[in-house]
Amino acid sequence: MRIIRLVFILAIGFAGVIGSRWYSYVTNTDSPYNESGIEINSRMPGPLRKWGCDRLHVTFGNMLPPYGCQAGADGRDWL
Repeated sequence: MRIIRLVFILAIGFAGVIGSRWYSYVTNTDSPYNESGIEINSRMPGPLRKWGCDRLHVTFGNMLPPYGCQAGADGRDWL
């Protein structure tokens, strides 16, 4: 039972760290081209990725979208 509890605590901690990194990326004001943020956002489930891309688009609407937020075939349109 201790092993299961330890694995559960580690999984919650890992999800918390990844979630906080992702949230700080999509709410940042520096640049939408942070490599680790792009990677995390591109691997998020569809609704969370869409919400993150919408947040980035509001802040950086005049820039090209980062990987994971591209809608068109040419990569110039936001989701």
